[in-house]
Amino acid sequence: MRTLYDVQQLLKRFGIFVYIGKRIWDIELMMVEIKKLHENGLIENDEYLPALLVLKREHRKEVESETKND
Repeated sequence: MRTLYDVQQLLKRFGIFVYIGKRIWDIELMMVEIKKLHENGLIENDEYLPALLVLKREHRKEVESETKND
């Protein structure tokens, strides 16, 4: 799992589609959903950890780009 798209495809397998309208909020909601899937035993560590790393990386990029634009 390497991209945000890959994480979206993982969530899609469980019927979870995330679109709030602001990319950073979408990423934060995806983090919540991924954590819930893992807590409930629906995904194992081999899918959970890479997905979480991708989301954290993308979140950091968004925060940095918002800071630059201010």
